[in-house]
Amino acid sequence: MRADLELIYDWVPAGARILDLGCGDGTLLDTLGQRKGVTGYGLEIDPAGLAACLRRGVNVIEQNLDDGLGNFDDDAFDVVVMTQALQALRRPDSMLVEMLRVAPECIIAFPNFAFWKHRLHLSLRGRMPVSRSLPHAWYDTPNIHLSTFRDFANLCREKGVRIADEAVGSADHQPHWTSRRWPNLFGETAIFRVCRGR
Repeated sequence: MRADLELIYDWVPAGARILDLGCGDGTLLDTLGQRKGVTGYGLEIDPAGLAACLRRGVNVIEQNLDDGLGNFDDDAFDVVVMTQALQALRRPDSMLVEMLRVAPECIIAFPNFAFWKHRLHLSLRGRMPVSRSLPHAWYDTPNIHLSTFRDFANLCREKGVRIADEAVGSADHQPHWTSRRWPNLFGETAIFRVCRGR
């Protein structure tokens, strides 16, 4: 698994019921199911991801995340996971509220737009950055709401969401002492574990 998924794996309790939003090829759900007895569903819209999930035997539902989670009851899951999809949603703030409606805890990973290389790219070149964590040009990117480590923390405060844990790292999601000390500047990827209430 990718290093960010390994960290998320560590944060998910054994036997939990999880919902993985934008689950890709189902690697995380498959691994959690085999090693921790986790059950749940993945939501995916990409046909290749759906096919990969089905080949793995992962429970997957074809669903556009912008349509919300109205098809799930309150507290239907123990944990909701979303990796590298929050920035592609029309209303990430609404999705955060919905995620915490269907589960008391969420784990969310997204690219940190305030990463020093992105800042340098904007300052020196005057152009939107293209990097490992933001691999698309401005005109064909699925990322419509770029944010920073601090932006997400502020959103959590505004929504009354408690940050239980956080981690940052480079594009390969490996932590480094600089990103732990100055996460908004040196963290290319942000990973948050958030819960209801303060």
